[in-house]
Amino acid sequence: MRNYDDFNITDARQGAALTVKIVPKANKNEIVGIQTDGALKIRLMAPPVEGQANEELIKFLAAFFEVKPEDIEIVAGVDSRKKLVSIMNVQASEIEKRLKDLVPQDLSPQDDEGESE
Repeated sequence: MRNYDDFNITDARQGAALTVKIVPKANKNEIVGIQTDGALKIRLMAPPVEGQANEELIKFLAAFFEVKPEDIEIVAGVDSRKKLVSIMNVQASEIEKRLKDLVPQDLSPQDDEGESE
């Protein structure tokens, strides 16, 4: 079983940053698991059109981590499925704690092949 020490999350000056891999146009918004590359895999109902999936990702993460949407920023990967997300006013240890019991580990980065972009 994969160790959470390999999860791609780091403390930042005023919060934390993590790598996420989104799968747009899903049946529901959900955290799927942690991939073997350390990215948090998230399915979103929104399509990847005109920033809709990015907006939904921010709202979803804000609700999940109980922060304001303004505290979440997509730092890199705005036009990509793989993104670097900054979450202000929360430490990496708190993010890890919230995910630990909820999220399955050891998802291959290719586990979403065949899912629409």
